[in-house]
Amino acid sequence: MKSKWQQALLQRQTVEGVVFILLFFTVFTYIGHIMGLSNMLNTIMNTAHDLLLQTVFYLMGVVVLSGALSKLFTEFGVVRILQFLFGPLMRPLFRLPGVAVLGSIMAFLSDNPAVLTLARDPNYNKYFRKYELLSFVNYGTAFGMGLIVFMFMLGKGYAAEPFIGLLGALGGCVVSTRLFQYMLLRDDPAYGDMMPRPEQPAAPAGSHESRRTQMIQARESIFIRFLNALLDGGKSGVELGLAIIPGVIIISTAVFLLTFGPGEGSVYDGSAYQGIQLLPRMAGKINFIFDWLFGFKNAELVAFPITSLGAVGAALGQVPRFIAEGLLDGNAVAVFTAMGISWSGFFSTYSAIFDAIGYRQLTSKAITVHLLCGLLAGVFAHLLHLLYTLLTA
Repeated sequence: MKSKWQQALLQRQTVEGVVFILLFFTVFTYIGHIMGLSNMLNTIMNTAHDLLLQTVFYLMGVVVLSGALSKLFTEFGVVRILQFLFGPLMRPLFRLPGVAVLGSIMAFLSDNPAVLTLARDPNYNKYFRKYELLSFVNYGTAFGMGLIVFMFMLGKGYAAEPFIGLLGALGGCVVSTRLFQYMLLRDDPAYGDMMPRPEQPAAPAGSHESRRTQMIQARESIFIRFLNALLDGGKSGVELGLAIIPGVIIISTAVFLLTFGPGEGSVYDGSAYQGIQLLPRMAGKINFIFDWLFGFKNAELVAFPITSLGAVGAALGQVPRFIAEGLLDGNAVAVFTAMGISWSGFFSTYSAIFDAIGYRQLTSKAITVHLLCGLLAGVFAHLLHLLYTLLTA
């Protein structure tokens, strides 16, 4: 005889199963009706395969290099210097220790996964409390691929607008980082505890083994320390690179399928990165909101920030088309720069990052806050561009 609790659980699981089946077949029937069943399946497989070869291995390379660099910084005391230099600036702005500035620099020069290697390094995260380290992910990823986006916009002939966009990204990052910290501490004060210190077992002081260890370390050359730090950091990067594969492939494929359109001649042929353009169409129906928030005069411009959620590189690829159609202006460049840097394809990596650091349950909350980060960055960039226009008129 089953208890009432078991019967209720069985009933709930049955309802969930029925609802899931209905939603699953409804979604894929809708997509398959537009693209064709065969084309839809081929596009999903081809997109996943291309993401694995072109994106995942690229991100793994970024993680390996950034892991090696972060290990060098901790081995030779650069992290302590950063803590001393930037502590007075980072604490009032972001409520983070000074060493956090390294995360924004590495993400700005490379991509979001650079933050992951730092967050997983015990010799680095010992400077953080738990809520600080978790919000550090939001903080660092707010500058992902910043150099690429910034230089791309400069290369299109715009001078002041990319700088305005960078300031907008900074403003959005300040608000979202502190908001996430507030939410974490409100939900659980235990997040205010310090991160555990790295375990460093050592022989008793003054013992023969202790003196022998000190002599070996003293004789160890800087070159050997340099080489060991590189290899150890790179090895941890490989492990983290493998950990982000599921999130990147699954989330990115879903975003691209809902964002991109058909191939050449508006024909679906099963190629990678084709889709049904559902998200841009939905955004186009409320373009008056985007006009008010970001100053977009054309609904087509909404495609850039939406695509940036999954891949900012793909979003940058739309800019030449906007220029050719006469849709791009200084305000759009500033907003694109701010939102492109702030979001930088974080949808495709966030679930993997929080899973890798052991806080998968916070993924949805972190994604929501970082969505707000990009929106605020776009709003700040729009307002700053209006001010810039008034001052230079």
